[in-house]
Amino acid sequence: MKLTRQKLIQSDGAVSVLVVFLGFLVGTILVALVGKNPLNMYKAIFQALSGYNLDNGKMNIRYIGETLNYSIPFILCGLSMGFANRVGLFNIGGEGQYIMGMTIAQTVALLGPQIPVFHWVFAIACAILIGAIWGGVVGILKAKYEVSEVVSTIMLNYVALYLSRIICLQLPGATTYKTANYPDTAVITNSFFTKITNYSLLNNGIFMMIIAVLVFWFIMEKTSLGFGMRATGFNKEAARASGIPVVKSISLSMAIAGAFAGLAGGIVALGSFKYGRVLSGMDGYGFDGIAVALVGNSTALGTTLAGLLFGLLKNAQALMQGKQIPKEITFIIQGMIVIFIALRSALQLYQQYLDKKQLQREVGVK
Repeated sequence: MKLTRQKLIQSDGAVSVLVVFLGFLVGTILVALVGKNPLNMYKAIFQALSGYNLDNGKMNIRYIGETLNYSIPFILCGLSMGFANRVGLFNIGGEGQYIMGMTIAQTVALLGPQIPVFHWVFAIACAILIGAIWGGVVGILKAKYEVSEVVSTIMLNYVALYLSRIICLQLPGATTYKTANYPDTAVITNSFFTKITNYSLLNNGIFMMIIAVLVFWFIMEKTSLGFGMRATGFNKEAARASGIPVVKSISLSMAIAGAFAGLAGGIVALGSFKYGRVLSGMDGYGFDGIAVALVGNSTALGTTLAGLLFGLLKNAQALMQGKQIPKEITFIIQGMIVIFIALRSALQLYQQYLDKKQLQREVGVK
């Protein structure tokens, strides 16, 4: 029987919902197998989502604020991966771009002019700029010299990590793990959010994240630049033959992708901490962003929803431990979601193979 694309592969949105369901199903089974009550896992997730504790009937809105705060870097790093993916690139370097954004934001926060508002705006702008440069270099190497973006971004992740340590160790008050506290003019805390969310760390970064999502959507869906980038992603040679500047599309797409990750680093640095960090290892947001983009099908809305899911799971970890559920179960759920997404990609490749064979048979008959 002839397989059709409609039968083999349903809509991307439906598949994403399905793989999330399957990921939670596997997590539920594993919790039960280790002798714990899976219901406690869902109680923790519900509390992280709504702030309501089903066990004692108490409400604490702080959990909602923390879930949103955790989601911001997931969403932005997902946008970083997703933007590059729409142009046919695989940006594994989101982590390095994130680290450089964080590093420069911390540096400007401690050494920049202590002018209210301008100080943190300048620090965030510098984080975006360094992220764009870090990603743009990869784009230029890929576009002009066919250097694999996978290899170059992996290497630049480690360059970013150790360069960050070198820079941050020179900052005022630096020890092996932190710097001096930021001046008040450098932080992006929001006193209104702090008050209404019972002293959560939710900050002005949420506004920047929303703007970033809208920018992603507008560029990709509403501009000729985005059309050229998407065309390049579908078929680079056809795009070049149609007069689309492929080199520009690839270079610029990686720069914009890096800007999203750099923004994530700046927001985490100035929103979730009162001091600069001297990293001993990677935070992992850039790598998690790959999964977020895959689950969200590299679209603005899908990536935002997937980032909120990952932020929810991260916030639920401590609550799960309080209910005797291993927090590692959230990593397993995330991992299974990615595996099921990869299976979807395998099905798509298999469908392409079937289509090619069918075309060859039809040409042979004629």
